[in-house]
Amino acid sequence: MELRFYNSMTRRVEAFETLAPGKVGMYTCGPTVYNFAHIGNFRAYLFEDFLRRTLEFAGYEVRQVMNLTDVDDKTIRGSQQAGKALKDYTAPYIAAFFEDLKALNVEPAAVYPAATDHIPEMKALIQALFDKGIAYKSEDGSVYFSVDKFPDYGKLAHLDRSALRSGVRIDADEYDKEGVGDFALWKGWDEKDGDVAWDAPWGRGRPGWHLECSAMSMKYLGESFDLHTGGVDNLFPHHENEIAQAEAVTGKPFVRTWMHCAHLRVNGQKMSKSLGNFFTLRDLQAQGWAGREIRYVLLNAHYRQPLNFTFEALSAARAALARVDECVDALAARAEQAAADTGARVASQLDAFAAALADDLNAPEAFAALFAFVRAANAALNAGLPPAGAAAALDELRRMDRALGFVFFGRAAQEAVPAEIQALADARARARAQKAWAESDRLRDELAAKGWQVRDGKDGQTLKPLAK
Repeated sequence: MELRFYNSMTRRVEAFETLAPGKVGMYTCGPTVYNFAHIGNFRAYLFEDFLRRTLEFAGYEVRQVMNLTDVDDKTIRGSQQAGKALKDYTAPYIAAFFEDLKALNVEPAAVYPAATDHIPEMKALIQALFDKGIAYKSEDGSVYFSVDKFPDYGKLAHLDRSALRSGVRIDADEYDKEGVGDFALWKGWDEKDGDVAWDAPWGRGRPGWHLECSAMSMKYLGESFDLHTGGVDNLFPHHENEIAQAEAVTGKPFVRTWMHCAHLRVNGQKMSKSLGNFFTLRDLQAQGWAGREIRYVLLNAHYRQPLNFTFEALSAARAALARVDECVDALAARAEQAAADTGARVASQLDAFAAALADDLNAPEAFAALFAFVRAANAALNAGLPPAGAAAALDELRRMDRALGFVFFGRAAQEAVPAEIQALADARARARAQKAWAESDRLRDELAAKGWQVRDGKDGQTLKPLAK
């Protein structure tokens, strides 16, 4: 299974190749833990989870590292407003983030390095940049990376270097920089930071955000690794600065393949609290939406295309997953029956599904293959699919779900049928056997009024609680 992904560095879809055969070192930019993550964040995290699952579906062994930014302006400001130590302030948001990942069935990374636990590695990287003559100290005690001394700067963002000299797209509000495009490696201590600071040979202060990811990714994945991901807003300057910091020290290519997902919009607009369309995962859960439904919506678009999140899409996801669940339940019931194997099987969609994944994570085509299989399975069940064929169909759905992560995850437990409901269903079955169609319809309506749906199939009637 040859995978082909769009590489942001080369700006083309190309065959995915790794440094070590069969193994992938993958770094993903994680949350800044000053608040609960919102659904725009989770669009990126679910893209990365889908990517990792696809790699594993294709047979790769993946080592994923996701950082936790627990020291920056937002976390410091939040901790001070709350009157808490930085670690005490960020700890609940870190715990909430892991709960949210679990609710969305995101596979855990191998390592979740927190910035405050890796200050020695960051100081070592800065010292190496001083030794190379690329880092310099300003009068306020901050340390900057001299972009003019790294000729390859801008190659990921394909940036015209004249933009660095003119200040286009560059934040130039720091003190005493030699060049307008230079960026902070270390921020000299300021009284507004309170006690959030560390001693260093060049002065007391704290690391810059860009530095964190370079230091931690190289610690856990090596000086060069295979795959780095994030939202498109990370491409510049964050990922560009990561490359500069790493390659200026090592002289080696930092990352082979870069992948970025597009923005999420809500009801066609940028997500904003002022517009009333800003949602955390917990906001949606409080409204009764399940993690698997949210996962379905956030995956059901190509990752390089903007995704418009709506509540209509959530409703459609609920209905679509109900169809999948009905098929799975019917296949499971048939697989448990005792009957001879006629050799009949559901026509496989696994090749089409795998081809969609291999084509730059084409989620819409992968979803299409899933539902083509569900339709074929339902038709085969109605035609008398034998138990062995039903079991084989379930195995194929499990293979697909290795990448999708919502077919079997979070399914409602089968609800026991109350004796009163079962008695009504049995009475209806007798009425149908006697061809008393009016009585059969009356009992069906009574069951519906009590919250139960009855369906007739080749194997008799089945009962299912109606969605509440």
